[in-house]
Amino acid sequence: MLIGLVLYSVGIAATIKANIGYAPWDVFHAGLSNTFGLSIGIIAIIVGIVLLVIVTLLGEKAGLGTILNIVLIGLMLDIFLKIIPVADSLIIGILLLVAGLFIISLGSYFYIGSGFGAGPRDNLMVVLKRKTKIPVGLGRSLIELTVTIIGWLLGGMVGPGTIISVIGIGFCIQLTFKILRFDVTSIKHETLFDTFNELRKRPNVPCL
Repeated sequence: MLIGLVLYSVGIAATIKANIGYAPWDVFHAGLSNTFGLSIGIIAIIVGIVLLVIVTLLGEKAGLGTILNIVLIGLMLDIFLKIIPVADSLIIGILLLVAGLFIISLGSYFYIGSGFGAGPRDNLMVVLKRKTKIPVGLGRSLIELTVTIIGWLLGGMVGPGTIISVIGIGFCIQLTFKILRFDVTSIKHETLFDTFNELRKRPNVPCL
């Protein structure tokens, strides 16, 4: 789970440092930030909480991974944004962006596959697949396109990188999951209650 969250943070930072346009969710967060006057980080946390409520109502279970996704990705993102240099050309930017999308896909595989609960944005992708039976990659692309349009209408920055992200994220996730033979709907996630009970059963955990 933690490996997945770290990879996801690195991937997001790479797409931002590509410097050729915000990725879809970042366009959305920036648009809401412009509208309400809050920082993008605070907006990202609020959006995560709102999505958590929505997917929970639609039948997805929240787990430790879901909560840590909302909190830790934002914190680690700040660190990796200081480490990864800004792309200084269009070609380097495109390469960095594509690399970021694949890293995000690999991160999704790790933390969703851990069974501790997917992040709220990925849970939305899983809900869409369960309800409509459409391919997971197509579902992800539809979600990304929707938030991009809303974010753009609210003043979020859109550029060539945004278009590449909208088109590419679904493909990258579909390809990564196919190579790793990973079916997101086959994972039975632990809820927070399940994780707590499992820890209580183990010796050497006196605090619980």
